Amino acid sequence: MSAFTTRPEITGTFGVVSSTHWLVSQTAMGVLERGGNAFDAAVAGGFVLQVVEPHLNGPGGEVPILLWSERLGRMESIKGQGVAPAEADAQTFRRMGFEQVPGIGMLPATVPGAFGAWMTMLRDHGTWSLAEVLAPAIGYARDGFPLIARAVQAIYAVQDLFREQWPSSAQVWLPGGRVPQPGALFQLPKLADTFERLLQETQTRATGRTEQIDAALDIWYRGFVAEEIDLYYRTEKVQDTSGERHGGLLRYDDMANWQAAVEAPLTLDFGRYTLAKCGFWSQGPAFLQQIGMLRHADLGQHAPHTAGFVHRIAEAAKLAMADRLAWYGDAPAAQREAQMALLSDDYLRARWQQTGAQASAELRAGAPLGIAPQLPDLGAAERTLRTADTRFGIGEPTFAALPPVAEWAQREVFVGDTCHIDVIDRDGNMVAATPSGGWLSSSPVIPALGFAINTRLQMTWLDEGLANTVTPRVVPCTTLSPSLALRDGQPYMVFGTPGGDQQDQWSPAFFLRHAVHGMNLQEAIDAPAWHVDHFPASFWPRQTRLNQLTVESRFAPEEIEALRAAGHQVKVGDPWSESRMSACTRERDARGRLLLRAAANPRGMQGYAVGR
Repeated sequence: MSAFTTRPEITGTFGVVSSTHWLVSQTAMGVLERGGNAFDAAVAGGFVLQVVEPHLNGPGGEVPILLWSERLGRMESIKGQGVAPAEADAQTFRRMGFEQVPGIGMLPATVPGAFGAWMTMLRDHGTWSLAEVLAPAIGYARDGFPLIARAVQAIYAVQDLFREQWPSSAQVWLPGGRVPQPGALFQLPKLADTFERLLQETQTRATGRTEQIDAALDIWYRGFVAEEIDLYYRTEKVQDTSGERHGGLLRYDDMANWQAAVEAPLTLDFGRYTLAKCGFWSQGPAFLQQIGMLRHADLGQHAPHTAGFVHRIAEAAKLAMADRLAWYGDAPAAQREAQMALLSDDYLRARWQQTGAQASAELRAGAPLGIAPQLPDLGAAERTLRTADTRFGIGEPTFAALPPVAEWAQREVFVGDTCHIDVIDRDGNMVAATPSGGWLSSSPVIPALGFAINTRLQMTWLDEGLANTVTPRVVPCTTLSPSLALRDGQPYMVFGTPGGDQQDQWSPAFFLRHAVHGMNLQEAIDAPAWHVDHFPASFWPRQTRLNQLTVESRFAPEEIEALRAAGHQVKVGDPWSESRMSACTRERDARGRLLLRAAANPRGMQGYAVGR
């Protein structure tokens, strides 16, 4: 393989950042340059992400965070996924005639957890004030930011929905009634007003740094933000994927009774590495399950560009994702022992022994502790689609490929992903965060606030008794999945990617290219990538595909044919169409000094790594 990479692996000693948007990376690096730590930098970058990638996340979304605190000498997971409303249960949706939670509109909303998670990390680990970390986001929202083509594609795809059904969104995203031009400066004045009002009220209530952050949390979840969300979701009705108009279930009390939890992450060992992920309320354990199975796969004998490497990881992914379907969720205590058994070496070795030289075409969930798996009714997707209204979008962010500006004729429509940021500072503090939800096409803008609310509840099921059955005041199982790794017991790497169901496929392959085959971060990101569809999708309408393997066309033809010969239904995608990885590492040199590295995804020409 060529040693060529699309950009250098960044190396420095002061600080490194990698993210899915260049303005976010530079914002976070600017915080480090002005004396902030990794936690301050990640929070400032996270709020800028809400402004400059509004098609992929927003203030009404969520963010799981993994961090390493050098001061405390430990990892933490911040559970920035909000809960289902108190009125949301399977019976409520079935009484409305649903077999699935809709993909867009107001019914799928959970408590927006992003603000709570960012504030929890800032308060407990940061050094900057709320005003300082919000200043870059407010500046971009007030003064303007370049609207990337991908965001314009999202607006273009749902412009009719905005014009015909969601006028509050049309006011924000169709200024003058027109789709904005890619690259033009775009402003979000109402969002800037919301953040500035938040600052004014916090400064009126409190003077100290931590006291102001606590005041901001109270205002967001029990003050004017919660009040405006409650009013809008109580009184408005909008069209969703059912083709009918519905109000929302999210209420003030749901907001007021929630806070971001801080947990110990789940971990699993792989050689000299210890890998950390968020709990079973995320799909993060699917990463750990794959790595645990692949301890027994002899991957060192299969180069990263070969069919043998791809086949083995793909087959492990199929089993892990089947287990996700049967076992993942913020389950009651009775199910937690079975969940933890999914990570035991005995279980994972036995699961690996179920794989072979031929691709599996079966959806095979395991039976931890000998307990038979329970699966949802997968036929609900096809039944739902028979009567659904998909004209205005589906569960994931929807995009339309932009024709030449002179034509503006609609062509292909496809779905997208989310965003990510990693930061390491000169003291060795580390953050990995994957913000998402509240994107511009998910639900209507709340006029008084200037942002939309997430639709994460679409990831739950209406079947009773599952770990991920929609349940009042319980979080849905999210696809969002940052990663953290120790090496030889010492903090080493933070990494992650957008991608929905692909996040914990692209991340394991990246890690294994680096850890097993010694690729540097940029080489491991640039290498040809793939994903498997072998499970019901997490996003509405949750259709099931089996044994489909999508690979980048940069794989050699003979390797693609070898995958087909092994029984995979191979779809060959564009050469740079898979994966969106970001990564940062830290290690000590022979003199004990911290050496920092970073790399970013070239696909989409948007992600960027910086550092010095």
